[in-house]
Amino acid sequence: MSSLYPIGNRLNGKVALISGGSRGLGESHARAMIAQGAKVVIADILDDVGQALVAELGDATRYIHLDVTKRDEWARAVAFTLKEFGGLNVLINNAGIAHFSAIGEYKPEQWDTMIAINLTGVFNGVDASLEALKKSAPSSIINVSSIAGLRGYSGLVGYNAAKFGVTGLTKSVALDVAQFGVRCNSIHPGVIDTPMTSNVATRRKHVAMERTGRPEELSSLVVYLASDEASFCTGSEFICDGGESAGLAPNAFIG
Repeated sequence: MSSLYPIGNRLNGKVALISGGSRGLGESHARAMIAQGAKVVIADILDDVGQALVAELGDATRYIHLDVTKRDEWARAVAFTLKEFGGLNVLINNAGIAHFSAIGEYKPEQWDTMIAINLTGVFNGVDASLEALKKSAPSSIINVSSIAGLRGYSGLVGYNAAKFGVTGLTKSVALDVAQFGVRCNSIHPGVIDTPMTSNVATRRKHVAMERTGRPEELSSLVVYLASDEASFCTGSEFICDGGESAGLAPNAFIG
């Protein structure tokens, strides 16, 4: 296991299902959780990539095909997790896409796809997993929103709407499931260095830390929220953005 992901026992006995887990942030979360003792089911549409990752990571992982817009596939993924590892107490709704277009240019079919994957896909995951999470409680739902789920950005009309929706959905779910020993929180990354953000400049003067984030930095937060260390945290937003949402950094106006 890479030194980027500290080895420990913080997640011993935990079983996680990660949507969009084959690469990018999902891959990083899987590596971090396995390093801390969890069993992980990686679910994705990138079958070859996901299977190769499982072959690398070994017996603590499994792979299953999952299109998050298809409820029957969610049901199969949960059943597979229970069959392979005997329970489910961490759900990470990580799968997502991004389209960059302003209102008036954003095509209706782009909107439909964005909402289906980035928002309805999260609902589908929670809905399909809830009974298993309750049976394996204490459990944790971690929904990947964005700082675009807390503030507006020009040219991100669909993404903004979906991620704000994830933020609101998280709070409502948290209120409904706390009585069953299930926590639900949202995480809000800024720009993290993944394939999805490969076209974003790494030098970012408007951000306090003036850089993009590293996947393992967000994964450390995921490990915390998945663990019993976060036992009194639910219905909250956890931000990992290098200070972007705090406001404009001192160098923002320097050419």
